Amino acid sequence: MEPVIQVEKVTRRFGRGATEVVAVHDVSLAVLPSEVVLIMGPSGSGKTTLLSMLGGLLRPSDGRIQIGSDELTRLDESRLPDVRLRHIGFIFQDFNLLSALSCLDNVALVGQLNGLNRKDARQRATELLEQLGLGHRLNFLPEKLSGGEKQRVAIARALINKPDIILADEPTANLDSHHGHETMRLLRRIAKKEQRSVIIVSHDQRIKSIADRVLWLEDGTFKNEVEMATDPVCGMSVDKTSAPAQAVWQGQTVYFCANGCRDEFMADPAKFLQKQAV
Repeated sequence: MEPVIQVEKVTRRFGRGATEVVAVHDVSLAVLPSEVVLIMGPSGSGKTTLLSMLGGLLRPSDGRIQIGSDELTRLDESRLPDVRLRHIGFIFQDFNLLSALSCLDNVALVGQLNGLNRKDARQRATELLEQLGLGHRLNFLPEKLSGGEKQRVAIARALINKPDIILADEPTANLDSHHGHETMRLLRRIAKKEQRSVIIVSHDQRIKSIADRVLWLEDGTFKNEVEMATDPVCGMSVDKTSAPAQAVWQGQTVYFCANGCRDEFMADPAKFLQKQAV
């Protein structure tokens, strides 16, 4: 399977000489279709700089970034907006919704910018908003929505052009624990269904469970990778090194988010293994 995005030895410097700061140093990354990657790290570690380069908003000082057949690092500046519109969906910390437009129009507008006619853009936007539980809010203005609802509109907007990759910058920062986690679970479910890759930059430890991989960025460099496994009962991602429960089945270790999932699995393993294979 070919990666959706390939990052090779990317470095970003700011300033020169004695004032030079290396924000990102020699970072490489490959993300597969439908994979959800969470990048974590302390403030000032280079997370936002890296995400900006992945989205074609900032050019690396060295290295290359390729999305599909487009190498972002070689493209003329005038071509980057079109590549972003076709290949990348952005989810911002502050939602960035247009206050004068309804939920439906905020989402449909991006589809129209990408060439969909008004009818098709509104149909696609309606379908996405309904999947995200906002069918009853289509004509509401952003000021009438809760923080969680605004973030779901932002997710629909990011998905409308069927991008190869979705980039999310601290997507739960303005949400409480419950709504933040539920919103990220919705994003994961739709991304898996539509085969969209997702890269999330966040401080939020609570959303590790929705990631397929967790990378730790510190001093501009990846320090380690947390290997995740999928709980076969509930579908949550679980850190293998700290999984609350595990069991051995037919010579393989299976990881669970809780003892209850482990017990349910062991009562009828074939049921859940068949479900995974579908």
